[in-house]
Amino acid sequence: MATRVDDCGFWQVVWLEPDSVRPVAVDGPVQRVMDWEELPSTPPVDQRGFWSPPWEAAVAVALAHLLLVSGGKRVSVPEGPVAAAFRRAIDSLLPPGPPERQLVLAGPGLPADITDIALVPRHPQTGEVWPCDAGAVVPLAADVWTYMAFNDDRRLVPAAYGMPADVRRDDPPPLLPHSLFRPDGRVFLSALERLAAVRQPWLRRIYDRVKAHPVMDPFS
Repeated sequence: MATRVDDCGFWQVVWLEPDSVRPVAVDGPVQRVMDWEELPSTPPVDQRGFWSPPWEAAVAVALAHLLLVSGGKRVSVPEGPVAAAFRRAIDSLLPPGPPERQLVLAGPGLPADITDIALVPRHPQTGEVWPCDAGAVVPLAADVWTYMAFNDDRRLVPAAYGMPADVRRDDPPPLLPHSLFRPDGRVFLSALERLAAVRQPWLRRIYDRVKAHPVMDPFS
């Protein structure tokens, strides 16, 4: 009926045999499609200080689409989680020099006046990409996008030991990673392979460079 791939170094995956299975309707309520304002959020770092694999995979896919719409031109990104996830790869893969394009977060709850490249959520149930009038759109997994757009790891409380009442500190301190963020190299290559534009010479050079070292930090 199916083939399962399970290895400690790879994502688990199950492929159903199309000639052996068929869809069957079941009784029960239809799953409600959540509103855009209800999108989930996934933190980038776990309790051990390791980067979340869903983040590494989601950013890798978005990075492939970002390179495509950049046209090979330098892209600036906003400070914060977006910069932590994308800037090092952009600095490594795109030519040096002042940015000619601009990546901006856009989506539910954010301003809609985006004129260049919009980083928008992809609905986790329907696969729909948030509609906007930006010059180009880069979809990102909704739970990662929501964290980038709205989360603040800091939980501020009044400082102790005689500090002024208006001074506040982080408690507990935000989770910090042990290393710099790195998109998943294999997922990045797989995403590029599905884009017809990978045949363009400049994008093919990036593909070949990452393929030569997909695991040993190809974005450094």
